[in-house]
Amino acid sequence: MARIRLGLVGIGKIARDQHLPALAANPDYDLVAVASRQPNPVEGVPSVTDTADLLSDYPDIHAVSFCTPPVGRYDQARRALEAGRHVMLEKPPGATVAEVERLADLARSKGVTLFATWHSREAAAVAPARGWLADKSIRSVSVVWKEDVRRWHPGQDWIWEPGGLGVFDPGINALSILTAILPEAAILEAADLSYPSNRAAPIAADLSFRTGSGAAVTAAFDWRQTGRQIWEITVATDQGTLLLSEGGGKLSIDGIAQVDVADEALSGEYPNLYRRFADLIRSGRSDIDLEPFRHVADAFMLGRRVTVESFED
Repeated sequence: MARIRLGLVGIGKIARDQHLPALAANPDYDLVAVASRQPNPVEGVPSVTDTADLLSDYPDIHAVSFCTPPVGRYDQARRALEAGRHVMLEKPPGATVAEVERLADLARSKGVTLFATWHSREAAAVAPARGWLADKSIRSVSVVWKEDVRRWHPGQDWIWEPGGLGVFDPGINALSILTAILPEAAILEAADLSYPSNRAAPIAADLSFRTGSGAAVTAAFDWRQTGRQIWEITVATDQGTLLLSEGGGKLSIDGIAQVDVADEALSGEYPNLYRRFADLIRSGRSDIDLEPFRHVADAFMLGRRVTVESFED
């Protein structure tokens, strides 16, 4: 099969840490050019300043992958789809649910692929967890996702602005796993959102859901965690208790390890996404699951605002 000529938009931390290595290792792609406000951000790869220049200067690219912050991404992605290019979106896929729904409609009308990615679903233990839960009755679920924002998002002021999601930037990773592994849907019932007095986005969130069968689901997200970072989902069922930890890299059932590749989990997520993107392009399909994003939107709709102490990066 012919290699996919790809343009990458937005060369920040996630692009350097994950997208560029994944593309370099994948024979399905040729990275033709990048778009960034930085001059010559990737050695050996031509660069332009924005998506419009990428499309006009490199009319032979097949696809565009967007690693930009969600606010402002809609117009860029729309321009690429209107030009007949396949599009891959870093999570979260946009600033609003409506934006991504419009992009999905546009991709269908143009006959091109749109891939709204959820990298945490590619962690090694997520599929085994989904398989084990498939025939179980859920009794309760607890999600604890606590990390240090200074460690993972240093100096990223955009993440504290409206549309930047605040603590839901990592929290949506938990929700993407949760919606992938549970055999039934959950609906948000209540939320408390903690906003620093000097920020426009929450630094912590406590969510309460209920499944169709009545099982309670709680989620605690916090960006003020120091020391050990916690990314865990515990599911109590009629046939035992599942623990998914290390962001999806480890799985145990009733305390007995089933999968333990935490050190390798993240390194495999983005290579899997780019393999999936190539498969979608070649089969003429899209993948746009907005359920995790809807949960975040519901949290902002239902959330009770709690003001907490100011936060400085």
